[in-house]
Amino acid sequence: MNPHDSDLVFDGSIPELYDQLLVPLIFEPYAIDLVHRLVELQPQTVLEVAAGTGVVTRVMAATLHPATEIVGSDLNQPMIDHASAVGTARPVIWRQADVLDLPFADSGFDSVVCQFGIMFFPDRVRALSEVRRVLRPGGTFLFNIWDRIETNEFAAVVTDALAELYPDDPPQFLARTPHGYHDESVVQQDLADAGFATPAGFEPMEARSRAASHMTPAIAYCQGTPLKDEIETRGSGRLEEATSVAAEAIARQFGRSDIDGLIRGFVVTAKTD
Repeated sequence: MNPHDSDLVFDGSIPELYDQLLVPLIFEPYAIDLVHRLVELQPQTVLEVAAGTGVVTRVMAATLHPATEIVGSDLNQPMIDHASAVGTARPVIWRQADVLDLPFADSGFDSVVCQFGIMFFPDRVRALSEVRRVLRPGGTFLFNIWDRIETNEFAAVVTDALAELYPDDPPQFLARTPHGYHDESVVQQDLADAGFATPAGFEPMEARSRAASHMTPAIAYCQGTPLKDEIETRGSGRLEEATSVAAEAIARQFGRSDIDGLIRGFVVTAKTD
């Protein structure tokens, strides 16, 4: 088993905490931006890959033309189950699907979207090739990636705090995976290798991550992502201790209430020939 296979697993209590805490903390502004870009394309069929708990899917269902067919997919069935249970403004199609082997016909979608998911794909060129395969000629793939962790303040503070708690074996999930794929030259090469027209659009986007309490980002990152599994493998019963350490580190830098930190990512727009 690859030692980082757990980076791909979102199950147990993670989907609920992810949706309740992490989505409003860091994902909502990027979801709204992606869908606004999608509206301009006027697609008739849209596939979302790595849909997670459905934040982008919900915005699409509320914003896109009522005749637009929306398919939301994710590798993790618990995430799909949670997204389906939360519901959308109008019906969408939910599918459990591995982006490395998408269960859809060639050229079946006008657009594909992915919010902060490509970093998790174990074979990015293969995944991008699958996305290109299911896009019609002239179709568009819109996706987000995070910038390096140092430009995403709460995530950086949590990672540094846990490194102090576990100096001999610091948990590196956040730096390794969500914030581990940000080099434009690498992204452009992956897209070219997958057959997309290049160069793709590559735009930075900064936003603010706000929370009422210092506990919110600590719980969101430590218990609402696969970082939870990294912490738990370092000692039974230490999850609450790690969360508390992360929360205090956030409080020292940002305060204990009405906190505000920088988040920074990129919006990538890739076209098929």
